[in-house]
Amino acid sequence: MALIGMRGVCWGFGGTPLLEDIDLHIEKGERVGLLGRNGLGKSTVLRLLSGEMTPDAGEVWVQPNTTVAALEQEVPRYQRGKVFDVVASGLGPVGRDIARYRVLTEKPHGEETPGGSMEATEEEIRSLQQKLDAQNGWGLQNQVETIVSLAGLPADEDFSVLSAGMKRRVLFAMAAVSGPNVLLLDEPTNHLDVEAITWMEDYVLQNIRTLVFVTHDRAFLRRVATRIVELERGRAVSWSCDYNTYLTRREAAEEAREKQEAQFDKKLSGEEAWLRQGIKARRKRNQGRVRALLSMRRERENRRKSQGSVNFQVDDSARTGKMVIEAKKICLSFGGQPVIDNFSTRILRGDRIGIIGPNGIGKSTLLDVMLGNTVPDSGAVRHGTGLQVASFDQLRRNLEEDKTVADNIGEGNAFIMIGDRKKHVISHLKDFLFTPERCRTPVNILSGGEKNRLLLARLFARPANVLVLDEPTNDLDIETLELLEEMLFQFAGTVLLVSHDREFVNNVVTSTIVFEAPGRLVEYAGGYDDWMVQRRVGQEQRAKQPEGQGRKERKPEKEPSGDRRKSRSRTGLSFAEKRELESLYEKIPDLESEHEDLCTRLSDPELYRQTGKEDIAVIKNRLQAIEKEIGQAWERWEVLEAIANPEHNRQNQDQEQGR
Repeated sequence: MALIGMRGVCWGFGGTPLLEDIDLHIEKGERVGLLGRNGLGKSTVLRLLSGEMTPDAGEVWVQPNTTVAALEQEVPRYQRGKVFDVVASGLGPVGRDIARYRVLTEKPHGEETPGGSMEATEEEIRSLQQKLDAQNGWGLQNQVETIVSLAGLPADEDFSVLSAGMKRRVLFAMAAVSGPNVLLLDEPTNHLDVEAITWMEDYVLQNIRTLVFVTHDRAFLRRVATRIVELERGRAVSWSCDYNTYLTRREAAEEAREKQEAQFDKKLSGEEAWLRQGIKARRKRNQGRVRALLSMRRERENRRKSQGSVNFQVDDSARTGKMVIEAKKICLSFGGQPVIDNFSTRILRGDRIGIIGPNGIGKSTLLDVMLGNTVPDSGAVRHGTGLQVASFDQLRRNLEEDKTVADNIGEGNAFIMIGDRKKHVISHLKDFLFTPERCRTPVNILSGGEKNRLLLARLFARPANVLVLDEPTNDLDIETLELLEEMLFQFAGTVLLVSHDREFVNNVVTSTIVFEAPGRLVEYAGGYDDWMVQRRVGQEQRAKQPEGQGRKERKPEKEPSGDRRKSRSRTGLSFAEKRELESLYEKIPDLESEHEDLCTRLSDPELYRQTGKEDIAVIKNRLQAIEKEIGQAWERWEVLEAIANPEHNRQNQDQEQGR
């Protein structure tokens, strides 16, 4: 049964409406991913569903007794108060009572509240207790405390001093705390680190039954969405499948649509040629054909074109030297806390480096140190020759909100230089999907995705051979992300990238610098998934290593001692099992040796500069296969050893039970 929906909804201002005759029904238990290019109305749909906006035509309906909560795309500027109070406000008036009661009861004994006596305070506490008793306030207070704890939020911290990522976590908790029947999320992963995104995915899957969300995070979409609704040409198209299946079906549907439109255009062209014959078309018996032609013309005029593709081009004609940035034993601390501790690296031309770590741990600070904007406490940073750096700032501080889109690019000039070419500002902005009318509007009315496209237009309007991208994926639609990935892959210069978008990192970088603890930076080959694999392998090897012994001491000997030979000769092993056990003494060390060699190759950045994607994929697949073979070989060896040495096996079991 549908909980919320739209019937014939239209919304827009001037010209072609943004939303046209939208029908949308959200069934109980669905998790609907709302997709579409920036500026096509995804956030508008969520605001209409939440009741924040009303449609120009049609209706938005909600089933009786259905509660709806929403997380907006932007952090509200007016939001104030302690984190606990902000989360509790998601419960409405009773939440404000809970927050007030907490303030009053947690004051030291005998302390008066500002502007009131102790007697008045005690009277207010009694009044609040009565209200909370009548409204299940204590159970709701427990809900607030639980989600604050699960989200890892500082309950008594002031909301205004939090980082952008932490603010998003607080606002998500505020939207989810009441356990709404329908939760609406607009770009919920913006500014969140990977750990927070993973927690949010788990929380949604375990606690939220019905969900409508807009996101650019493809990994989040793959894990969460059960249905896809795509906004295109002013209409909503529903795909009752997960994201991967949607991609396959949509490609097939797009090919069929283009073929159908080509056939229609061919027929229309033929009818137009017939009409130009003149006298034949004016005969009475042909008037029906003329009317059909006029109808075809109207249909062709009303056909909405898909929004174009962003055209990314970077002028990287001036090359750097082979060595771009070299850091030697750099250390940096703030307030006695280490941010970077004894870190060294060497970045060469063509490297694409991803920087990964929790919010607030120092990723942007590392960029500043590497670029020479911040001087480390110790150590040295050396730059190569000919560096031309272009930076993307996630906080959009480079945008002048009161100026128009065009003025933010041309700075009052009608033309800009792109390499050695002179190009009109409007023409450059068209490459980033800004219409001439949109180019003349103030920046402060743009959507988040449009602002990020404008930042990219500024970035690529300047010559650069080193791109520094600090969270460039926020608010961008998926098609633009994929085009940006392709451009970065083809870019001949050097890229430094900070991003929490797991798939974007996987598709772009050649190596990653990971903040594994405050101040502790470790460099890995490959992207996010490669880091996870290498980290897991390291953890498994450390877990298998007996305390106080090296890993190699656990390997079976290639040449067993005489006592071991006698022991095996006295067992009930069959001849085939004896041969199998002998072969394992040779096989396991060889497999582990090959495993070490492959890990060494994958950790060498030169591999990614000299080897194609297909060959790297072969190496990774072989590494995974070897890990599986090693595990199976060890399990089989332990089984055969237990049969070969039953007395030794029983002693081990007795020791384990004794412990």
